[in-house]
Amino acid sequence: MSRFLADITPLKVSPAYRRLWIGNSISAVGVQVTLTAVSLQVYDLTASSLYVGLVGLFALVPLVIAGLYGGSIADNYDRRKVALISGFALWASAAGIAAQAWLELGNVWVLYGLIAAHSAAQGVNQPTRSAMIPALVGRELLPAANALNMLTMSIAMMAGPLLAGTLVVTVGFAWTYTIEVLTFLAALWALWLLPSLPPGKAEDDEALSRRAGLRSVLEGFKFLSTRKNVRMTFLIDINAMVMAAPRAVLPAIGAIMIGGGELTVGILMAAMAAGAFFTGLFSGPLTRIHRHGAAIFWAVVAYGLAITGFGVVVLFASGHPVPGDGSLTWWVWPAAVFMMMAGSADSVSAIFRSTVLQSATPDHMRGRLQGVFIVVVAGGPRVGDMVSGSVGEAIGEHWTMIIGGIACAVVAALMMRWLPGFMRYDSRKPIP
Repeated sequence: MSRFLADITPLKVSPAYRRLWIGNSISAVGVQVTLTAVSLQVYDLTASSLYVGLVGLFALVPLVIAGLYGGSIADNYDRRKVALISGFALWASAAGIAAQAWLELGNVWVLYGLIAAHSAAQGVNQPTRSAMIPALVGRELLPAANALNMLTMSIAMMAGPLLAGTLVVTVGFAWTYTIEVLTFLAALWALWLLPSLPPGKAEDDEALSRRAGLRSVLEGFKFLSTRKNVRMTFLIDINAMVMAAPRAVLPAIGAIMIGGGELTVGILMAAMAAGAFFTGLFSGPLTRIHRHGAAIFWAVVAYGLAITGFGVVVLFASGHPVPGDGSLTWWVWPAAVFMMMAGSADSVSAIFRSTVLQSATPDHMRGRLQGVFIVVVAGGPRVGDMVSGSVGEAIGEHWTMIIGGIACAVVAALMMRWLPGFMRYDSRKPIP
């Protein structure tokens, strides 16, 4: 059985990684509660999927700027200090989101501004923490460490939306947002206990910027332009997140198509996270796969087909009346199954994409490429929210998911025809 369960060797051999993993595990739940609750509050204030999608716009711009510049900072300064300072900024923005709910401002534009600040802080904090991992566990344990990180994130994504949907209904938005304010203290504790983590040096250090800034960011993009397989991990993920992102349409699906309102949103998001959780829990076989490029491709295709199946369920459900009391209908369960399949496929893709990036990138460039990675990972779904929210208003949320899922799989196949070498990428003989 141990061959199938997640490899916990990184937790055993690295006390620093173990503390960081525990702190992130606790704080991640609160972050997911907040992200789900913000979408619910925006829909509660506006009754519009378009306005929910606009949350992505106000999060995307600061995330892109801060993510790119934050990666540059991580490559030029002590990564522990950078993570601590940006972590405090992230905690302060979470406190602001909670404060607007406690004050009952009821202003969607205040929420947009606070989400922008939250994303900016995340844009610096996330790539810095990711760039630390190879130094804490070593190259050989990267697949296992990434699987453990995905396990943490999947638990948070499973518990967070379900908690958000339940808490919003029972105790309101203010107490719901306060959870992140409290749990993120665990992440700050873990960062405080880390040793100093200065970035690595290039062999030809004189050819590189010694200060964070535009030149340093451009060096990261120049380096990425020479790494076609690493670059493909970004492009194929952008395809999946933009073409088939379901989050922005879930409030409308829960309100007028399946029934159950906020509870349905929580169940569907938790189902997607449950798929990722079981993938992480039984990730032992994944650490023995060497054809990482092929694994990423088939995972993205499976994700697109699962989202298509979800859209088909919603299409059939939309032909039946929703209970007037807002209670759940049985349609939520087949929809949840497809969301679970999508979450599992996305988790497999994320594990291998992270491993390719971290193992094929030298330490002195790792912060900058992690900055690009966080822009893709966090920014892609934001763009997807805008696309699915606006398209959902025009043609219906169910058709948006059906067409988007099919497009995701087709575009992934076209990408493999464009760069067939990606399918042959082997971790034993990596060609970055």
